[in-house]
Amino acid sequence: MRILIVDDEIRLAEALGQIMIQNKYIADIVNDGESGYDYAMSGIYDVIILDVMLPKMNGFEIVRKMRENNEKTPVILLTAKDEIADKVTGLDCGADDYLTKPFSPEELLARVRALSRRQGEIVSNELKFGDLVLNQSTNTLLCNSKSIRLGLKEFEILRLLMSNPTSIITKEDLILKVWGSDSNAEDNNVEVYISFLRKKFFFLGSTVTIETVRKIGYHLGENKK
Repeated sequence: MRILIVDDEIRLAEALGQIMIQNKYIADIVNDGESGYDYAMSGIYDVIILDVMLPKMNGFEIVRKMRENNEKTPVILLTAKDEIADKVTGLDCGADDYLTKPFSPEELLARVRALSRRQGEIVSNELKFGDLVLNQSTNTLLCNSKSIRLGLKEFEILRLLMSNPTSIITKEDLILKVWGSDSNAEDNNVEVYISFLRKKFFFLGSTVTIETVRKIGYHLGENKK
């Protein structure tokens, strides 16, 4: 299960990330509202843990915009205020749950599990497309009886492509979500890692391809034998 944590208290955000990792979840962390919204709209997360008081865009605005754009990922709002009016505002904006700081890690984990169950199922650790299986716990790519371990950036790029199999993933999206908004990465960095992935597909004997959409980005395809 993949969790997005959006909180400008860096130490708290990192502590929450470690708690999620210790419980065998994958955790991504961002520290401002605009980045939080961009990440949330990727649609790759199973639960979002979202602070209310954020720079650039507050948590209420993020949830409202997500729901207006039909992004349905469950959201737990975090706040230092224990006021009914704030809780009502958050839930009316479209949040699924609300926690007041300070809270216990056990309570947060219980609420994360509850929201994942409410989704209808516990999300698999595996992503599948064609004859490929991506194990998100081990960063391992499998095809029939062969497997290969992916580097971190290779894994993140392929995870985005496999999580959105019918969509074109732009180079800008890949740079933002894999390298981060503060990086100096450019289009050629993306192209290099796409080339690495294609070579690994070939090594595995996969029929899956990464198709280039000129001047836009990439999507997965399949070359039927």
